[in-house]
Amino acid sequence: MSTVPPHSSVGATEVRGAHLVGSVNLPDAETVLRTVGAHLGDRMRRIPDGEVGERFYWIQFQTRRFDTIAGLSRLPIEPFFLRDTFDGRPFRVDAGVQAADLVFPDLGYASAALESFATFARLVDDGVLAPATRFQVSLPTPAAIAGAFIVPEDRAAFEAAYERALLGELARIVDGIPHERLAIQWDTAVEFALLEGRIEPWFTDVLDGVVERSIRQARAVPDDVEVGFHLCYGDVEEHHFVQPADAGWLAGVTRGIVEGAGRRISWVHLPVPIDRDDAEFFSPLRDVAFPETTELYLGLLHHEDGEEGARRRIAAASTAQARFGVATECGFGRGPSERTTGLLDLHAAVADAW
Repeated sequence: MSTVPPHSSVGATEVRGAHLVGSVNLPDAETVLRTVGAHLGDRMRRIPDGEVGERFYWIQFQTRRFDTIAGLSRLPIEPFFLRDTFDGRPFRVDAGVQAADLVFPDLGYASAALESFATFARLVDDGVLAPATRFQVSLPTPAAIAGAFIVPEDRAAFEAAYERALLGELARIVDGIPHERLAIQWDTAVEFALLEGRIEPWFTDVLDGVVERSIRQARAVPDDVEVGFHLCYGDVEEHHFVQPADAGWLAGVTRGIVEGAGRRISWVHLPVPIDRDDAEFFSPLRDVAFPETTELYLGLLHHEDGEEGARRRIAAASTAQARFGVATECGFGRGPSERTTGLLDLHAAVADAW
């Protein structure tokens, strides 16, 4: 298998293509698709629907599904709310109930994907989007759901139960969308809170456990459907849960996935903090040999310092990897809507077309 050279001089850097993690602050899927197509059409290989509607705050809408599940209850504590919308109290499995016996409702991911794909397909047919563009569906990892919403003592059993339900959603998606037009992204965020010691893990050897789960999720996607990973340090009100000291954990998880998946990984996206324009941050990525068929996207675009800051971080990143595309650190659906088109134009300003 041919690979991209691990590192090169700045002069040899190739910045090609842009990637959208998922959420985009526009009113509906059609507006997202039309706007992204207009601003970034020749730089995008995949376009998400913007995670509009109830999905705007990533996985928080899942808690409303959990409120309907017999045998699963919130802790009886004073309610507190995120964005004045989502009840933040954690859940526990009721006494005498086995997590494996929980009956999950429609989780909402497949229904949203199938509805948005119909819009996507129409826009391709109308010439608004390029025919080769794929429709991107972002899914959370089961560990993210368990780690974010479930009390520690129930996380292991709940994670396994939720994984079965989520893979059912995945099956509906791959059954309902032509494989050559589909791309699945696994959003991997809570795992880095585990690796950084911010959440107590419920499995031993955390790095191996994260990689093993990621490989299992990649293999759950049919081989003729693209699959990629968004690795994330969180985005609660546009802040990470911890600022990474360097890209070490990101590199470790990435290496484990691309070396162990046994199938093509079409892309990996990694965040880059705004204040990291130093080679030291990127140095762990020198040891990751990306297959020729795996695209690397670095989330080094920040609205605060625009093109100038992006080019500083690109120069630093080029000391570790010679070829990559660009993105923001996370989705920008939770930022103000008036920022959206400017961010899309920032992608276009620093990334060459495919």
